[in-house]
Amino acid sequence: MDELVDRVDEQDEVLGAVSRREAQRRRWLHRIATIVCRDEEGRTLVHRRPAGAPRFAGQFNWMLGGGVDAGETYERAAARELAEELGVRASPRFVFKFRCEGVISPYWLGLHEVVVTGPVDPDPEEIGWHAWLTEPELAALVRHEEFVPDAREAYDRYRALRQRGSAG
Repeated sequence: MDELVDRVDEQDEVLGAVSRREAQRRRWLHRIATIVCRDEEGRTLVHRRPAGAPRFAGQFNWMLGGGVDAGETYERAAARELAEELGVRASPRFVFKFRCEGVISPYWLGLHEVVVTGPVDPDPEEIGWHAWLTEPELAALVRHEEFVPDAREAYDRYRALRQRGSAG
């Protein structure tokens, strides 16, 4: 059974519930919640999708996440995805959202952050490899051709936001 997501408009207002597959096929806007995980040293968790994954197989990403279910908030979806993909129970903090054209289809991407203080237990169907990278290591990897394009756009927006915030 295909999961139901909220179809949304250009202002991220809900129009109604549809299947995620239909939203992607018809290129209807829907919502994706992502999480940036940092450790207590400030490093960022980066992962590589498994070689057999149906989407972005073998590609790198600096965010975890997935579709926001119909009626679900970005924050609740982020917490659910964090538990499902990394085995971490926490309440990620919402940072920002933006409309992403997307490789598969357009969507609103809600980016969250969380500091992970304990061990992680990655789901092998979602994460084939992972490591904690410093900011310079992550900045270099983001430009790698095997980095998920949508994640690169989110990284660039996140960096710009952080630079504006630290400049004031």
